[in-house]
Amino acid sequence: MQLQEGSEPARIIMAETAARSAMPERISAEPDQPIIEIRDLNVYYGSTQALKSVSVDVPERQATAFIGPSGCGKTTLLRCLNRMNDLIANVRINGSIKLHGQEIYAPATDVIELRRRVGMIFQKWNPFPKSIYENVIYGLRIVGVNDRRQLGEAVEVNLRRAALWDEVKDNLHKSALDLSGGQQQRLCIARALAVEPEVLLMDEPCSALDPISTAKIEELIHELKEHFTIVIVTHNMQQAARVSDLTAFFYLGELIESGPTSKIFTTPDKHQTEDYITGRFG
Repeated sequence: MQLQEGSEPARIIMAETAARSAMPERISAEPDQPIIEIRDLNVYYGSTQALKSVSVDVPERQATAFIGPSGCGKTTLLRCLNRMNDLIANVRINGSIKLHGQEIYAPATDVIELRRRVGMIFQKWNPFPKSIYENVIYGLRIVGVNDRRQLGEAVEVNLRRAALWDEVKDNLHKSALDLSGGQQQRLCIARALAVEPEVLLMDEPCSALDPISTAKIEELIHELKEHFTIVIVTHNMQQAARVSDLTAFFYLGELIESGPTSKIFTTPDKHQTEDYITGRFG
């Protein structure tokens, strides 16, 4: 099918191409190879061990859910994937985390570039006290993109990706803080997507949202995993079952079991997993 020049589909494709050209080329994992490999990972907060010899793979362009009761280490692991734990005092980490086969804790790792490639969406939405427009392009400005047309195209592309464009397109220069909670969370997703990450980490992204906003975020996850790798931490068993392709269950800092979500939720291998999923503890 030929796209007519100036038509809406053609304009969106051109905008996406322009937005991508601002960022380094994405690297794809080899077929059947995980994008992230975690091996024998141990994390300590002072003398307290939060993670114990965790080994798990994260496949590319799928959604992986980390589940388990509070304090089991799932958010700690999520924050290790883009070295957010570096910002916490008295944290000690040993083991290996590789992104496309490259050790992210190697001394030569550019942590700023790592956090561009592995973005984070937090439990509580955190838009900047700026306009909707400036929120989306914040990361692009940081890496030196200043072309007005290119920035404008990136705003539209990523607000569409975050299923927010139709709701805010006439108010792009109003404060992001005027949006509803669900809209602010989707704006934060658009902001993260604007710098073309390979992996998007989500730490309880729906825990403070109403059911309608939660449904929108879950639908968005299904759409985004066609192009991005998603890792989500959630306490909501139904949500994990709905949005993830793989599930990893953690308990007391240990990885108890991981595998396809359908198997984990129907025929888990470990009794601890079954007890948690069926509500016997946690």
